Amino acid sequence: MGGEDVDARELRRRTVARFSEDFGSASFEEREAIDDAIRHMYSPDLKNGWGIHVVQEVKLLAKKEDRFALDSAIDELVHLGMQREMAAESIYKERCIPVNDGPSWAKYMLISGSPDDEYDIITLQYTEEGLLSVDENREGRAAAFGDDIAIECLATEFKREIYVVQAHGSDAMVDEENCVFFLPHRPRSQITEPPFFLFMKGTGWCGAGADHYEPLIAHPSTFVSQEKVAVVL
Repeated sequence: MGGEDVDARELRRRTVARFSEDFGSASFEEREAIDDAIRHMYSPDLKNGWGIHVVQEVKLLAKKEDRFALDSAIDELVHLGMQREMAAESIYKERCIPVNDGPSWAKYMLISGSPDDEYDIITLQYTEEGLLSVDENREGRAAAFGDDIAIECLATEFKREIYVVQAHGSDAMVDEENCVFFLPHRPRSQITEPPFFLFMKGTGWCGAGADHYEPLIAHPSTFVSQEKVAVVL
């Protein structure tokens, strides 16, 4: 981005650094709005939202150094007769950090699925009937997926608009059978570089349905009319 040679871990670090700086200087009302958005994405109210989502996820952060103690506590409940998933849900919710505000989001977004991460991501999946599954991420390979907050931070850091092109469907390819959205993320600062385009590939609507981002090469289309302006991808 911007001609800089930046690897994925450095992008995460710069994203979180930008977020933390902006979050720290925001007003109380702005921080409350950001916290509300984070809770909605990662610690949703499981009494609501079922008209939109079939499955909702709760994200928790477990310190890697605490995994043995967490496993031991879960095993104790299992020996007392509790089902494994119910025991895991109970212990993780009691002892892990929920992603529900700015500081916990910063910890979450730094996770790249590397052994060097401080935390592992635990994912609790729920349907309207209750707990569906517990992804314990025992190998620590799960990484935080860049959300709208992270992309806006990147846009601000690199002073350029970032457009996310979403494609959903059976094979998540861009064609007339699938749904495509162009979602702009503007920097909270002056724009000094051309826009950047990311293709977000997904295989379904459930749980936001995104698999990964891919860069897109774009060039302006030829002039057609004042009413029709397009970018060819």
